[in-house]
Amino acid sequence: MVFEEKMIMNGEPDDEEEEEEEEEDMVDPIDTVRVKCEETEHCVHTRERLEQCETRVGSRSATEEDCTEELFDFLHARDHCVAHKLFHSVK
Repeated sequence: MVFEEKMIMNGEPDDEEEEEEEEEDMVDPIDTVRVKCEETEHCVHTRERLEQCETRVGSRSATEEDCTEELFDFLHARDHCVAHKLFHSVK
């Protein structure tokens, strides 16, 4: 225990810190594929419908409407695109 405290006081790098730094460099391929898929025509259309709904609901003070259907449509379109492209980029 005393030896570990001396290492910390002397400024010796901790093994856990080195591992965390290495992990930060990794990029999840699903994130890049999602961005590309969101730019496809079908996803752009469903995102526009979602944004229109959010604007409409946000402009009203008392409404029971929510944008769940539009959100699910957008996520479904994006995930459908991702499902076809993701595993081609995975090693």
